[in-house]
Amino acid sequence: MELQQNLGFHTEEEELTGVVDHVIFSAGDGAFAVFRLRMEHAGKCTATTKGVAPLVGQEVRLTGSWVTHPRFGRQFQAARMRVSAPTSAGGIERFLASGTIDGIGPAMARRIVEKFGAEALLIIERAPSRLKEISGIGPKTVEKITASYMRQSELRDIMLWLEEHGVSGTYAARIFKAYGSLAVEVMEKAPYRLAQEIDGIGFITADTIAIAAGWEKNSFPRIAAGLSYELTQISSGGHCCIPESMLAEQAAKRLGVTRSEVMEVLSREVKMSRLYAVDEMGERLIYAPQLYKAEAETARLLRMLQRKADHIHIHDTTALVTAWEAEHRVSLAATQREAVIAALEHGVLVLTGGPGTGKTTVVRSMIDILGAQGLEILLAAPTGRAAKRLAEATGYPAATVHRMLEAQGREDGEMRFARDAETQLEADVIIVDEVSMMDIVLMQHLLTAVLPGAHLILVGDVDQLPAVGPGSVLKDILRSGVIPSVRLTEIFRQNNTGTIVLNAHAINSGRVPSFTEADFSFVTAVSSEDAAAQIVSISTQLIRTGTDLMDLQVLSPMRREACGVDLLNRSLQAALNPPAADKAEAVGFRLGDKVMQTRNDYMKNVFNGDIGHIVQIDSEHLVVAFAEDVEIPYTRDEFGALTLAYAMSVHKSQGSEYDIIILPLVRAHHIMLQRNLLYTAVTRAKKGVILIGDRTALFSAVSNDRTRRRYTLLAERLAEKI
Repeated sequence: MELQQNLGFHTEEEELTGVVDHVIFSAGDGAFAVFRLRMEHAGKCTATTKGVAPLVGQEVRLTGSWVTHPRFGRQFQAARMRVSAPTSAGGIERFLASGTIDGIGPAMARRIVEKFGAEALLIIERAPSRLKEISGIGPKTVEKITASYMRQSELRDIMLWLEEHGVSGTYAARIFKAYGSLAVEVMEKAPYRLAQEIDGIGFITADTIAIAAGWEKNSFPRIAAGLSYELTQISSGGHCCIPESMLAEQAAKRLGVTRSEVMEVLSREVKMSRLYAVDEMGERLIYAPQLYKAEAETARLLRMLQRKADHIHIHDTTALVTAWEAEHRVSLAATQREAVIAALEHGVLVLTGGPGTGKTTVVRSMIDILGAQGLEILLAAPTGRAAKRLAEATGYPAATVHRMLEAQGREDGEMRFARDAETQLEADVIIVDEVSMMDIVLMQHLLTAVLPGAHLILVGDVDQLPAVGPGSVLKDILRSGVIPSVRLTEIFRQNNTGTIVLNAHAINSGRVPSFTEADFSFVTAVSSEDAAAQIVSISTQLIRTGTDLMDLQVLSPMRREACGVDLLNRSLQAALNPPAADKAEAVGFRLGDKVMQTRNDYMKNVFNGDIGHIVQIDSEHLVVAFAEDVEIPYTRDEFGALTLAYAMSVHKSQGSEYDIIILPLVRAHHIMLQRNLLYTAVTRAKKGVILIGDRTALFSAVSNDRTRRRYTLLAERLAEKI
């Protein structure tokens, strides 16, 4: 209690009743509102609520507690809000004068209330034609007023329905936008549609609404929706499918029903082809339709491209490679030469290898030789940062896979691309780097857009972390043994990268890295809190001595804990970009902050993982300068697409390089201390690696080569075993 009071919370719950005087702030997505409440005997107060802002003049009953905001002082934080239309003439006039109803301003509001008094809203709702009795109101204005009032009335009805059923009114605006006057009917009769059709509303919220509306726990639609939700959760963990027994057990536990009830619905869903089942290795594996299609199509298209490639007509590939070596005064190693020749002779080639093994040299030679034949070549990578690196390394233009495929956004929950089976990429050769980052769905879309006969070269480091999304595409292609591949193992770059490359390979081989050189160091910390403090201190010192903020990246295995991404970001923001009188800020962001885009935005042409810094900000807008000084504006309801990027997860760093990386290795992160995670983090650095923590955690990470199994059958499909 004492701690809560010190932080400005007063936990006793109270109830306030009053009339909304004016709205101070309303989030564009209907998630949050601040308003002034006029109480009959207690004056005015500031109140906040999660959800749609009430309307001026509405009578509200708030249940919540008083808090003291560090900047805005004492205010009432409403946990629940009940809304009713204003009933007094004064309240109705304030409501109509607020600008909420199209066609009515303060003067018109006064005339309406003078004419109809406390019955004004009833007249608008039930006898709107009578409004023509007032000077200045004609048929078109009546129509405008009526339509606007009905929209507000319907939104209020949704809020009331949600509140009466114990569900937060936060979702009212989104539900109303999707269904309009049918919203309440949808919530009562088909609540699980909300999870499928409205961004930001998932199964848990839809299920809460369904149960509140009286749906039975063991109803068929509820269990079917629960199964779809479980499969979505499973795919976010990297799986394409899941054993039937595991799915049934997890769904039964979450839904509070019996396993047999789940199995009955599951069998019907498979029979109706709403889910798919595959029997393999003694297990019955269940797929969501999109992932079943993605995996099957990826396998089919890879086999087809491998068989049909015919755009390259070179008779003596060895001679061409030898000529390139002579021209560029380069002597390729045997495996590098093998890779170049394989790219010229096969429809699909996988090139893999760790840092410093010469992948870039091989790709450059491929581009030179193929370009000299007059072939059209496209280069791509999964992220903007990876594409930029590829372009810099090869001297050839590169794009993100999404940009190359001309992403159009989502429709019916699936990505849409302008480049597809009907409008394929006009290229003879397509080279894609950092393929370990690609999930099965993106790979399917890429392959769909490749012309039959074109050549595809997939490049990546199979020992890095797999994609965040479903599948282990690169690993599975190699595991299948069907697609030609070359693995580079000889290290070429150690002379100009110090110990980083050597230590990365040591880690990948299960050996503890060496800390004898200045570019690879270990700083001991006695606790997670100590490690976090040292990260902030070292980062501050590096920035003060000339390291650019964009060239320094703190990485972390996890989001939570003292050394997690979230707390590190706040601490680093305070140290590296502290508040100042000349620095505007809003919603946790500050002028000059290093930020990252967290989801693809095809209208703005910014993508998940893009990093920039805030160059303008106020309470309603901000502007981020991304790479090449491209400035992207955001409105307040789009702020949620950004996050601080002083620290980021190791997964998010894939495809990028930084001069210096700092990584905590602490026991609190034991669940994530894996060899491939440490290897991925270390290979992000060009000039320096600083590990901070305790050596026990380091030893755990190096020795732990157990990667969590991902349920996927791409390798088996490629090998035509299923």
